[in-house]
Amino acid sequence: MKRLEHRGIRIIGTADGYDTRARGRKVMRIARGLINELYLDDLREKTHRGLAGQFDRGLSAGGRSYGYRTVEAPGGRSMVIDETEAAHVRWIFERFADGHSVRAIAHQLNQWGLRSARGGTWAVSALHGSVARGLGLLNNELYIGHVVWNRRQWLKDPETGKRGYVERPREEWLVRQVPELRIVSAELWQRVRNRTRKGPTAGTRAGRGAVPRTLFSGILRCATCGGPVIAINRERYGCGVHKDRGNTVCNSGVTVTREALDHRLVTELCEDLLQTSALAELQDTVRGLLASPQHQGGTDAAAQRLAMVDAEIRHLVDAVARLGLSDALQRRLQAAETEHRALTARLTARLAEPAPITRDIIDDVTARYRRMMLQLKEVLAGEGDLARTRHILADMLGVVTIGRDDAGVYADLEEPAERLLVAVAGESLGLVARAGFEPATFGL
Repeated sequence: MKRLEHRGIRIIGTADGYDTRARGRKVMRIARGLINELYLDDLREKTHRGLAGQFDRGLSAGGRSYGYRTVEAPGGRSMVIDETEAAHVRWIFERFADGHSVRAIAHQLNQWGLRSARGGTWAVSALHGSVARGLGLLNNELYIGHVVWNRRQWLKDPETGKRGYVERPREEWLVRQVPELRIVSAELWQRVRNRTRKGPTAGTRAGRGAVPRTLFSGILRCATCGGPVIAINRERYGCGVHKDRGNTVCNSGVTVTREALDHRLVTELCEDLLQTSALAELQDTVRGLLASPQHQGGTDAAAQRLAMVDAEIRHLVDAVARLGLSDALQRRLQAAETEHRALTARLTARLAEPAPITRDIIDDVTARYRRMMLQLKEVLAGEGDLARTRHILADMLGVVTIGRDDAGVYADLEEPAERLLVAVAGESLGLVARAGFEPATFGL
């Protein structure tokens, strides 16, 4: 509200009569904001209370588990077994109990073209999410006839706006026995539990994802599917989607040794950014940007006005040709030509004289560049925090796409020198977003 009002934009609330030109707008803004927050809190409580009532009546309180569907029932919807999906659930449990990895199971499901509960492809996490929190198909107690509701609460992060859940205290959980919804036998469920307690096996994840330990985690992307390229083992990078979901979802199969890729990307940075000439080139670029018409105040407005006057003169000449020269047309044409000459002279003078270079801006950009180069040198020397290292590299490299062609494995990356210019000079020069960079391609 304050930003829009500062720019002279008037805001009128059709529902509550708010008006940014009204004298009491600040009090009304605070009051309406408080009322809206209280309304959302009240709505959240009423919704939760309504779902709890549905659960008490034996009806579905929301959520979708693979192997089930809902049907109309008195007062709401009730859950029933989907026999086709239930057969797949039993197959998954049996395969896992027999020693097959969840990765192999996910690959097979995707090869068959089966859709997951959310309508997407199957991933390892969908099968074996977290034993402790009951996440994942293999840990869902609903398959043995135990309905657990109110286990977690969804909250929105006030800074990012993203929703995430937190576990509720166990005493707040609501549990109901529904033997008619059992899909997996007690014996098969126990076999799966026995194997799960032995810890993760090949192709099995337990708990939260591992902390990234590679230099370029979160930066690499697969050219085929756009998924993340991750460390698939101690020696190689590969497509995470291909690894977890199988060849049916992503058939790239591109892998590259971690040592080769890390060395090549680091070399690219060293050659582009750590040379003595790079600082001089950066300063020359900043000078050119400051001297360009786009960074000289009023030039754009004068150029736009000149184009409008040009069009007006053409229209006036056409009118004279059709109607003859009247006193009114003559006066207007003379005024337009006078303004045209003045605007042309002003633009010519501004373009002939370069805009004054602000030494403070050059010094500021240079200092930022040197700080980033110092951080990069520490990073390449193996010093400093790995998370901070990845953040620096992401700023300089952007997204690096890994693919394969007839010549072998290649990497596409945005020009590091141009990205660095935006990173260190963007705030001082008002540069916008890292878009439009021509990618550089090199073999691995």
